[in-house]
Amino acid sequence: MSPGDIASHVERVPLGQVMAVAEAATLDAHGRNVTYSRKVFIPLTKLCRDVCHYCTFATTPGHVGNAYLSRDEVLAIARAGVAAGCREALFTLGDKPEARYAAARDALDAAGHATTLSYLGAMARAVLDETGLLPHLNPGLMDAEDYAALRPHAVSMGIMLETASDRLGVRGGPHFGSPDKAPALRLAAIEAAGRAKVPFTTGLLIGIGETRLERIEALVAIRDLHAEYGHIQEVIIQNFRAKPDTKMADHPEPPLEEHLWTIAMARLILGPAMTIQAPPNLHRPDELAALLRAGVNDWGGVSPVTPDHVNPEAPWPHLELLADATEAAGRLLTQRLAIGPAYALDADQWLDAGLVTRVRRAIDARGLPRNDDWFPGHGDVVPLIGLGGLQEPSPRIAEILDKVKADNRLDERDIIALFRADGDDVVAIAGFADRLRREMAGDIVSYVVNRNINYTNICLYRCGFCAFSKGSTREMRGPAYKLDFEEVGRRAAEAVERGATEVCLQGGIHPEYDGNTYLNVLNAVRAAAPDIHIHAFSPLEVTHGAQTLGLPLEDFLSRLKAAGLSTLPGTAAEILDPEVRAIICPDKVSADEWIEVMRTAHAVGLRTTATIMFGHVDEYRHWARHLLRIRALQEETGGFTEFVPLPFVHMEAPLWRKGKARSGPSYRETVLMHAIARIVLHPIIPNIQVSWVKLGADGAAAILNAGANDLGGTLMDESITRAAGGINGQEYGPAEMVALAASISRPSRQRTTLYGQIASPEPIDAQ
Repeated sequence: MSPGDIASHVERVPLGQVMAVAEAATLDAHGRNVTYSRKVFIPLTKLCRDVCHYCTFATTPGHVGNAYLSRDEVLAIARAGVAAGCREALFTLGDKPEARYAAARDALDAAGHATTLSYLGAMARAVLDETGLLPHLNPGLMDAEDYAALRPHAVSMGIMLETASDRLGVRGGPHFGSPDKAPALRLAAIEAAGRAKVPFTTGLLIGIGETRLERIEALVAIRDLHAEYGHIQEVIIQNFRAKPDTKMADHPEPPLEEHLWTIAMARLILGPAMTIQAPPNLHRPDELAALLRAGVNDWGGVSPVTPDHVNPEAPWPHLELLADATEAAGRLLTQRLAIGPAYALDADQWLDAGLVTRVRRAIDARGLPRNDDWFPGHGDVVPLIGLGGLQEPSPRIAEILDKVKADNRLDERDIIALFRADGDDVVAIAGFADRLRREMAGDIVSYVVNRNINYTNICLYRCGFCAFSKGSTREMRGPAYKLDFEEVGRRAAEAVERGATEVCLQGGIHPEYDGNTYLNVLNAVRAAAPDIHIHAFSPLEVTHGAQTLGLPLEDFLSRLKAAGLSTLPGTAAEILDPEVRAIICPDKVSADEWIEVMRTAHAVGLRTTATIMFGHVDEYRHWARHLLRIRALQEETGGFTEFVPLPFVHMEAPLWRKGKARSGPSYRETVLMHAIARIVLHPIIPNIQVSWVKLGADGAAAILNAGANDLGGTLMDESITRAAGGINGQEYGPAEMVALAASISRPSRQRTTLYGQIASPEPIDAQ
């Protein structure tokens, strides 16, 4: 719609109705979260060639000691921010002061820089390299060359459009004498940022003399640029505040209703997905809830260290007070980075290559900063998030859980909304999942006494997440091995002697292996341990074996079963989505091929497990699709015995070491994966397993209160997670399993692979 059409369409619509539509769109796209960036404000220079009639930031050389902050001054501010938990360094400065002031030119000469932008780039790089804060730059008008020069040093940039009205720049207007405030020039700068692939912030300043139609015109101009380039990460709707000692000191400030109307119009014009920001320090605390109802989902940068140098009369709200005000409005204050979540997730496109790894390793699958210091396999202390308690969910989460209670199927959007949950909603989801666990599996914590036998780590494939594989026999990346059949049999027999009821056999795809190899492995185990349950061969190994013998899957699986195979592990699933597999394992079995192996195995009478390996390059939509594919196959075949979430262990993974993967899921995400798996797969997959190898004993114990009922196997020889850098051990014996369950006041029992009773119900000490 054109600006005129929009204006005529909404002019007679009551404000409350407009706000209601805007709020619904906001909640649908962003949920309860209201983001903010914890930052420091670095006023690199307060000199400016413009003379905006409402500004107290810009000054003259006679009123400043030095034209620019020195490097030491910049770093001192940044380091204070780091100490206060900040993640962003917001550089703000006047527009090209060297074009007006000799003092600016002299200071730049002394610093060895020809322009303010050159000096800005150097200071941003110093902050980035020496403190780790991520710079956001607001230097005024820039062109393609300027963006190219600054892009390596900042994760985002911005310029306020303020208005699309040329008349505000004529004599008597607030922008008279400010050449850089011409709307056409500012729109050109915003467009140039889009061409340069810079995540960008812009916005409106309302109440400086513009009309409602002119605000709509400005929003439509932003909308159209974003539609073409996709680079606008947030739009600020800022209300004018009259300041003493300015030409507009007596100009009336816009009433709250005008601000609310403009925010709502921004939401409706720019769409549900856009981040709409309003500065919280320019309103009373009791007005913030109204801003949220109008469509705000972001409070912008809030500093616990530095003042708002643009609005020094309006101090930032204390973060605890801001959190309380946000919560009182039914929302949740959540920290973000200087780069918006969607742009952080797509960092290869939107960031200079030198910044990608910094951002990627800092975020979760939402594109927001990790909210804890816990990493899978790392041995970290488990964060406390109140699992095991009862908590009322927010309306949207309650609606989804009610669908489950009514036996209605969850769709992809529902599942994504569950994964986006934070705060008390996580506790509510975990509690709901645990009630389903109790209903389905009771309070008993089960485990199997087994032994891992990984018969080779030589593999033809190059999965980016795998630190276990050592390449081919001709091109090894470190120590490699291949067990002979006699050794495989010996280890199986030893497992029986130590009380194991199962051996789990998997290995790399060795270039010399064919289908007969897997049959011979089974023969070796059966000869050495005739009664042990053989849980063996991923769908990748099954596919490889069938192809090398020229057999259909059904025939090869039948041969494996006849040779003694009891069940199949559901590994090699990773994420059952082609977008993800194209990055992490492009030459491996496809998602469809994995499903077909499992479908065929179930058809020939082989039960299997199912897994997900998450927290690398994947997003919540991929997790949702994976769970739905597992559920669909289970509804068709009923062949899965359990679902096993496997958090990505990043430390030695090739993809992570190259900077192309996140650092595993956060603890919040790990809890939610187990809980949501229980919810989505209820009641058709009765068992949700938690991996003590990935989470450690304390982490596993906590997640037994979030929907999981099984601890998996004692393993005896865990090597795959250990190769990835995990430190939680190679074996966790029956005595430890019993003690772990007892630590949360739960009974335990040893089980068979198929969750049956074993002959001796007493735990066996495998030490």
